[in-house]
Amino acid sequence: MRFILLTVSLLLLGFANGQNKAENLIIITTDGLRWQEVFGGMDTALARDPAFNEEDSAYIFANYWHANAKVRRKKLMPFLWSLMEKEGRIYGNRLAGSKANNANPYWFSYPGYSELLTGFVDTAINSNGYPENPNLHVLEFLHNQPGFKGKVAAFGAWNAFDRILAQSRVGFPVISAFDTLTGKNLTPNQLLVHRMLRDSYRPWGDAECLDVFTHYAALEYLQQKRPRVLYIGYGETDEWAHAGKYRSYLDAAKQVDKWLQELWAFIQNDPQYKNKTAIFLTTDHGRGDIIKRQWTDHGSGVQDASEIWVAGWGKGVAAGGEQRNSQPLFLQQMAATFAKVLGYQFKAPHLVAPLVEGFLK
Repeated sequence: MRFILLTVSLLLLGFANGQNKAENLIIITTDGLRWQEVFGGMDTALARDPAFNEEDSAYIFANYWHANAKVRRKKLMPFLWSLMEKEGRIYGNRLAGSKANNANPYWFSYPGYSELLTGFVDTAINSNGYPENPNLHVLEFLHNQPGFKGKVAAFGAWNAFDRILAQSRVGFPVISAFDTLTGKNLTPNQLLVHRMLRDSYRPWGDAECLDVFTHYAALEYLQQKRPRVLYIGYGETDEWAHAGKYRSYLDAAKQVDKWLQELWAFIQNDPQYKNKTAIFLTTDHGRGDIIKRQWTDHGSGVQDASEIWVAGWGKGVAAGGEQRNSQPLFLQQMAATFAKVLGYQFKAPHLVAPLVEGFLK
């Protein structure tokens, strides 16, 4: 009898785990967006500082100010916070005892993205100019699993994603910066994005395009090619911060929030994706705040630039909203978490950090 009960229990557990497994995964990053704004909205010190407010503090206060921090953050990212209140989970508000950090010691982009996607800190990756990533990452791993071949794609505003994701090796589209899709059956929208991208303003030269092109290229690909795994990497939050343009930085964060809403609206109205898709949103590194004028910068010389945040929602993600007094989370734990929500254990030639306990159902 005990054997029968144990067998039934194990079967029920397996059934429950299968029920919680997602069929599709979308990973989204917005480069260098600070946890301070995500959880607290606009920073009044920066908004008032003429060195950073682009001579328009009135605009910043009119659009983003409220005395209550929870209202301020909803003014900045209303869609994200509406989700977190209902069905999502978010880590990284250090004021609530939830710490999320880079595990890598460098605290800038290439090491951060590599850590996020490989689940591993390769200390040899110590430059944004590092060559092609030699480490297996979770997108590549998933692409090699049954049912995922030809069903993975990545779009990023920064041209380094070609190297971070090992474009020459992985066998799926990695469209970064001013790259364009090729083929005979491109849609009118894809061709339009290509023309606009070619003729667009290039504030960062050929290294990075404006996020609007990355977003609509990724959205059109999602709608037409129906990938099961999609990565989108936005970049303007980092670029405007480096330029010291606080108004533009806030506007870029709010625009990402609007695009999240657009993506989610499509997903929840499409039979392939509705109630079958997990989405994760995070960043590659933090930036300064203890010394206010270091908000424009990051790297190991900025003492709080390792502080990040992570959010998730959709199929397989445990609800719970804003996490308080949680176990410290490291960015390297997300790769195993991404694989697990699809029902896989991420295995690689290198060590892989364990998944985030409690993030998934």
